[in-house]
Amino acid sequence: MVTGARVVLWGFDGPLCRLFAGDAAERVAAGLLRWLEGRGLHGLPGEPGREAPDPWAVLRAVHRRQPGGALTGELEERLTEEELRAAASAMPTAWADPLIRTWTAVGARPAVVTGRSPRAVRAYLAERGLLACFEPHVYGRTRDIGRSEPDPDRLRHALRATGAVPSTTVLIGDTPSAFAAAREAGVGFLGYARAEPRAQALRRAGAPVVVRSLEPVLRLLRE
Repeated sequence: MVTGARVVLWGFDGPLCRLFAGDAAERVAAGLLRWLEGRGLHGLPGEPGREAPDPWAVLRAVHRRQPGGALTGELEERLTEEELRAAASAMPTAWADPLIRTWTAVGARPAVVTGRSPRAVRAYLAERGLLACFEPHVYGRTRDIGRSEPDPDRLRHALRATGAVPSTTVLIGDTPSAFAAAREAGVGFLGYARAEPRAQALRRAGAPVVVRSLEPVLRLLRE
């Protein structure tokens, strides 16, 4: 799967970097909730089953209440500003940078498919000196916020834009929903999970390959 890949679709927050490290995501979510309460929108705990909301859960919750509304657009812009600030100090995923450069050097075309702001993705890649590897193939959050992340249609759009075929395309993702999207789009899936509980979740979802580090993938390409 790795050596035969001609297009590599990267998830952003996880496979490439940690956008909000520590409890930063919860702090941002709390700030967004306070902002919404100031505009009269209350009772948005985020998504069911979560102990604390994350910023993207808050955005999706507002979208469910007011699909396409002005408030959703304003909230999305505020979240984008937070993501842009976070991108300047995001923690790179170990081995991701040399893996991108090596995979590109041997002929694969990388792209980013994510629910995060494409502006934040480009800012992060530019800071790392990697933007030239990806441009113009950065496919981030759109106004269609209600779709799952990643969205199979977004994967298919990336396939069309890169001229790829599913059989020689790999998605690097870190969530069961990413695996489900890859399976629906017919592309290979390389699960990445820094922590064992997330790795177990990927395996339970049926992901055939899960790595705890990208270093073995880099070593494989170099060999």
